[in-house]
Amino acid sequence: MSLFPRLRRLPLTVRVPAIVAVLMVAISAVISERVLDRLSATQEIYLQGLASAYLDGVVAAITPSVLREDSWEVFDGIERMKPTADDILPIETVVTGENRIVLASSNPLARETLRPLDTEFIANFNGADVTIDPDTRSGYIRRDITYQDTPIGAVYAVFDVTSLLEERRQILATLLATNALITAFLGLIGFITVRRMIRPMQVLETHMVEAAGGSATLIAESEFPATNNEAANVYRAYNALVNSETERQALASQLAEEEKLASLGRLASGMAHEINNPLGGLMNAVDTLRLHGERRSVRETSIELIQRGLHGIREVVEAALATYRPERLSRPLEESDFADLRLLVRPELRRRQQRLDYRMEGTLAGEQEWPAGPIRQAVLNLLLNAAAATPDGGRISLYIIATRSALEITISDQGSGLPDTAKAILQHDSKTVPKEGQGLGLWIVREIANDLGAVIAIFGGPNEDLAIRLSIPRRKNEVSDAA
Repeated sequence: MSLFPRLRRLPLTVRVPAIVAVLMVAISAVISERVLDRLSATQEIYLQGLASAYLDGVVAAITPSVLREDSWEVFDGIERMKPTADDILPIETVVTGENRIVLASSNPLARETLRPLDTEFIANFNGADVTIDPDTRSGYIRRDITYQDTPIGAVYAVFDVTSLLEERRQILATLLATNALITAFLGLIGFITVRRMIRPMQVLETHMVEAAGGSATLIAESEFPATNNEAANVYRAYNALVNSETERQALASQLAEEEKLASLGRLASGMAHEINNPLGGLMNAVDTLRLHGERRSVRETSIELIQRGLHGIREVVEAALATYRPERLSRPLEESDFADLRLLVRPELRRRQQRLDYRMEGTLAGEQEWPAGPIRQAVLNLLLNAAAATPDGGRISLYIIATRSALEITISDQGSGLPDTAKAILQHDSKTVPKEGQGLGLWIVREIANDLGAVIAIFGGPNEDLAIRLSIPRRKNEVSDAA
């Protein structure tokens, strides 16, 4: 892994001081390089001056001896001009004639007299400028000897520059130590400063993570920064948002409870109205039996009236509870069951000003039958989902085809399409029961289809009407088989 991705993963309190430290190291490296370069130039100028003064004296002292090529006098002149101060210490001085023949050397064992000067030694010199070799800790300088503008020889001088290099080392060590202390100090200041700067953001981050997890809490007044007005304003805005969300949830819960109570009230009043009608006839039949029960014709008429009234009450209760009771109705499916479904969805359609188009082809009579309870429950769920997906004032349709082999029930709507999660619930088996409002009705449809061996097909897309088709094969009714 490269350095930059690793740096991006570090906390901000570490990343900023690290960047400050890197910048300080870069700056200190540039400053140190410039200081050492300037020091080197100053030392070379200083050494150049001392060496030139020394060579001037040597050349003035030995020029006559070089003209005569008197090696002893040249050697004596070199020894007499040797400085005694510590500012400049010549290690070796060599005098040659015009043909680079050694006339005299301060180290005769290394440079023999009247022998050619070796080229390796000459390569260390760069004319009249001082050349410093850090490896040998030596400085090299050369001076031509001229007489009446004619070169007659040269002086090669080697100086000990250990003190100059040691001075460079000490200055470099001082620079490194100073820059390291300054970098560490500034890095610490950066760490403390950034930590204090992002502390309010860390508090806000903690509360937002809790809010994302479903447990939003207010930021306490004790956590408000006293000197950071911007952070305090952000905290107040966050607390206002939490309060608004809490009020919204409380209001939504209250509205849901009121809607539930209103729905229960509408259901109770509707059932009371539907049940009161046959009850009136039942009460009249009972009164008639009490008064004229000895007459056979009256008895038969009253009993038939009571029977029809009880059937009517049973149908109302059965239609109201069809989607909630767990048992499967075993009676055969009839066309009146679809009439009941239209009756059940009518209040929702009326509330949303929607229209239901109903059409049926074929008949449900025959030896092969379909169970009424599961089919009613599945179709009711699909109709309610279609009504919920269709805009107010829209249209939904229920189209039924009964053939010799199957019963095809198609429910279509004018909504914006079925989400992928809803399609997955309808088209894939899952033992996980969704929560209310997250596809529970569709999951029930899928379970009923599995029980009946039905096939679910989905047609249409985002820009056209959506249709869901249940293809239910014929089978013997359980009651018929039992009989």
